[in-house]
Amino acid sequence: MPHATATFNGKTIADTDTYEFVEGNVYFPPSSVDQTIFTPSEHHTYCPWKGQASYNNIVVDGKEAKDAAWYYPETITDRAMPLKDSFAFYKTKVDVKVE
Repeated sequence: MPHATATFNGKTIADTDTYEFVEGNVYFPPSSVDQTIFTPSEHHTYCPWKGQASYNNIVVDGKEAKDAAWYYPETITDRAMPLKDSFAFYKTKVDVKVE
């Protein structure tokens, strides 16, 4: 599996060789993500096969990306189970690379 990274404001915030790739998004396992740069968001969205997504803002060296990371604390189908608690990032806000 290719290596995946996520970078924001010059800082690598996620780095892994094991991830899920779904609907064009890399879902990073929680252990591969620097969650200390997250602040909670009130934003939520709903997917009919994954469930309700919770969002986090990202703050690095004073620069903030609102609602830039999301995850599914609970999944509603067996198909979505591998995504539970894994983080994905908006590619318009975070530089996500798979190499």
